[in-house]
Amino acid sequence: MAVCSVCGKKKVSGNNVSHANNRTKRVFRPNLQRVRTNTSRGIRRVYVCTRCLRSGKVQKVV
Repeated sequence: MAVCSVCGKKKVSGNNVSHANNRTKRVFRPNLQRVRTNTSRGIRRVYVCTRCLRSGKVQKVV
């Protein structure tokens, strides 16, 4: 579920870094929105990142 259906953006891992420079693992998740859009299989609800929505790669169906 945590993958953009247009660009394939998914979660990436990194570190939380404290002031004492202690490092613990964390996850950066993409900002996904569930959007009704017109696909090759008709009108579907898909998960799309906000970057794809803003750039116009996806047309929302009203």
